[in-house]
Amino acid sequence: MAEVLVYVDHVDGAVRKPTLELLTLARRIGEPVAVALGGGAADTAATLAEHGATRVLTHDASEYGEYLVVPKVDALQAAVTAVSPAAVLVPSSAEGKEIAARLALRIGSGVITDAVDLEAGETGPVATQSVFAASFTTTSRVSKGTPVITVKPNSAAVEAAPAAGAVEALNVTFSEKARGTKVTGRTVREATGRPELTEAAIVVSGGRGVNGAENFAIIEALADSLGAAVGASRAAVDAGWYPHTNQVGQTGKSVSPQLYIANGISGAIQHRAGMQTSKTIVAVNKDAEAPIFDLVDYGVVGDLFEVVPQLTEEINTRKG
Repeated sequence: MAEVLVYVDHVDGAVRKPTLELLTLARRIGEPVAVALGGGAADTAATLAEHGATRVLTHDASEYGEYLVVPKVDALQAAVTAVSPAAVLVPSSAEGKEIAARLALRIGSGVITDAVDLEAGETGPVATQSVFAASFTTTSRVSKGTPVITVKPNSAAVEAAPAAGAVEALNVTFSEKARGTKVTGRTVREATGRPELTEAAIVVSGGRGVNGAENFAIIEALADSLGAAVGASRAAVDAGWYPHTNQVGQTGKSVSPQLYIANGISGAIQHRAGMQTSKTIVAVNKDAEAPIFDLVDYGVVGDLFEVVPQLTEEINTRKG
């Protein structure tokens, strides 16, 4: 069976969930070979093996932390040369999409971004995408070279499938451009204890109907009862009620959780573009004609200031 390269997103050896999802998808089209780079790369092997990686190619160098994406592209190119894979899978983050695009250009291949599903095809992997603000679902395949595909978080359930996970050193020679853009400083983001918005299985969002920054405490309380991330519409962000880093939509972040709860959000196309691929959508809005209700699986026509606290209380009661 052909091998499939999976780029590992990890933090000091702790593998992030989107990578485990990629390993699950990779097994549909071949044998996963993980590529782990930077500090702690070797520490990822046990987790990667548990989730199906037959081999783990590792390489550590200061360039991965000191410079932007080019060193990682150099490493993935070296892995493609060494393995001759059937495809290369990368998490669909901002950095991941840049890595994928640069890699595809270097190896003369096509690239597919923001896939939400992946299946084996007669002539190569077939990717499913949600396009034009999720108005259409398309299936695509790369017709030239080794397919490079980025996959949205929460597109597949993580499934354990123990494999060998043999650790092998990857031989990497950095290009002249690897040190072209240096990282001059980093600021640690204040921890909220909530999951990362783009990776969360549940997202609770607030919009114009929240009517003030102080009222986002209601949204946060519901999110915390569910172990969810907090999102916000553009209207709420533009009003200064919540940080731009939490904006969901065409000009914010794209999320695809198992459950999305929209509170006081009308459902403008720009917002829908960022959350329409969610598996189950629930909306609370006092306007029965709000466009968001055309999209939802479950809708509550009511005042969020009455509905949301009751929902939070009920969830906490059942948890207790």
